Amino acid sequence: MDDQPTKLEDVERPDSIGNPRMGWASDVMAEVIHKLGFKYISLTPGASYRGLHDSLVNYLGNADPQLILSLHEENAVSVAHGYAKVTDEPLAVAVHANIGLMHAVMAIYNAWCDRVPMLILGATGPVDASKRRPWIEWIHTSKDQASMIRQFVKWDDQPASVTAAAESLLRASKITRTAPYAPVYVCLDQALQETPLEGETVIPDVDRYRPPAPPTPAPDVLREAADALRGAKNPLILPGRGTRGQDAWDARVKLAETLNARVICDTLVAANFPSRHP
Repeated sequence: MDDQPTKLEDVERPDSIGNPRMGWASDVMAEVIHKLGFKYISLTPGASYRGLHDSLVNYLGNADPQLILSLHEENAVSVAHGYAKVTDEPLAVAVHANIGLMHAVMAIYNAWCDRVPMLILGATGPVDASKRRPWIEWIHTSKDQASMIRQFVKWDDQPASVTAAAESLLRASKITRTAPYAPVYVCLDQALQETPLEGETVIPDVDRYRPPAPPTPAPDVLREAADALRGAKNPLILPGRGTRGQDAWDARVKLAETLNARVICDTLVAANFPSRHP
């Protein structure tokens, strides 16, 4: 098996890709997702977000994000869950209408319990009933689709304009990337996705929507804690949830070794200390 990373020229891309211009509301949505740095989007295709799907392929050229096809929405969310565990970065996910969201519920709940970030993009048939095709778009439309998962996502929204959609995606990315992590959900109106743009659309500066720096203890509190640890005769460390980066892992080991402390880990929490350390 070749371990070399996939090159862009090896990715399936449309033949006509060149220098596309934004012409539809879904192009704006795709551009925001691109600017936010999402490398992949795991999805199970469906007509409710056909506009966004088209923009991801024909406007962005199936790159940044690149489509990852899943045959079931629960699998699509699970792919994002695993990606976040490995990279500490959220993946974008797209699920089809209310039926796809119902398929995805268990996997979304698992991601919530595991505190991993991900941007879940849903869609609904046209909110304006006069724009719905007979039958199929009626049964794929729900008044409050996010109510199915609202108790185990960090934030949800259903924007009603292209400007609101851009800001909603920016805000969703910021919220899911801010600890404590959890999935977020944005429901996109099918009719809005397929609305032609009128005039120039200005996308806000993505850098203004970066997650804030994590909070830190006050210096005097840190000094007090350090003094207590230095004076402890039999220090015991009970690490809870922690960041998974190598620097943080090494810092925990160094702290225990410096204090000659015992460490007891919780088997219900992800590994954050080497179990074979003496």
